[in-house]
Amino acid sequence: MELQNLITLTTGITLLTCVLAVVGVHAYATGRAQRQALVDRLSATGQVPLTGRRRHFPTLDRRLRRTGLGKKLELRLAATGLDVTPGEFFVYMLATVAGLWLIGQATLAPFFGPIAGLLGIGVALQFLNWQRQKRIEKFINQLPELARILANATQAGLALRTAVGMAAEELEAPAGEELSKVANQLAVGASMDDALGELADRLPSRELVVLVTTLVLSNRAGGQVVSALRNLTETLEERKETRREVRTQLSQVSMTSYAVPVLGVGSLFLMNGVKDGALERMTGSPAGQAAVIIAFGLYAIGFVLIRRLSRIDV
Repeated sequence: MELQNLITLTTGITLLTCVLAVVGVHAYATGRAQRQALVDRLSATGQVPLTGRRRHFPTLDRRLRRTGLGKKLELRLAATGLDVTPGEFFVYMLATVAGLWLIGQATLAPFFGPIAGLLGIGVALQFLNWQRQKRIEKFINQLPELARILANATQAGLALRTAVGMAAEELEAPAGEELSKVANQLAVGASMDDALGELADRLPSRELVVLVTTLVLSNRAGGQVVSALRNLTETLEERKETRREVRTQLSQVSMTSYAVPVLGVGSLFLMNGVKDGALERMTGSPAGQAAVIIAFGLYAIGFVLIRRLSRIDV
């Protein structure tokens, strides 16, 4: 009797498991079909790209996006235009830190391992700043053409939303990509103020702030938007030339700011090459370690001061 009950219970559990498995497979297939239908519908309207690469480290990326650091990193990556998620960048940065740590420890001395690791974090963040600044500069150079397209479209009687979509199609990256994001936000119901405000947050610059303010005020109160954009186009052209001249004049100073820390690191390799083990003996005492830390701090201060003194806001 007990054996019969055990067989019945086992059969029932097996049947229930099979039913749940069928329901799970059906739910998975339905969800996958709905997702593909949504992607196809959005792709037909041009709101999402037709193709995309497979993302790595999705679990880490989701957890990182929930944190304040992850949100800031996501905003900075969006400003650079790089096709990298916060999780991927975090893993790549950790790999860079580990590699520089091992290289510094093996080639110089064990004391330089952590310093090289911290240098890797600085290099990664500096790379993001460089990519962001390069994208902002390229976007600023496209602003006169953007203002001209908006002025022509508005003069032809098109609405500002339509003019933004037209400019997104005609301009190249990064202006075309950024305006496409604005057009997509407007298409799903976002206000013009919010969409343009997010654009100004992603690519902060005085020129873009002026253009966004002009468009927002014109969208709110109307007025002579065509004449305002015409005048703004001429002003942006003049500022573009001025920025190019200033950047050319300060190119040597910018190279000096990078040459100072490179000379400092190069001197360490020179010392260790002249006499093998000199750095290890020097960092074997607290006084030597303090001297190395102070030297690196002075090099960092010199780099920052040169960059600050050579920065001219036009």
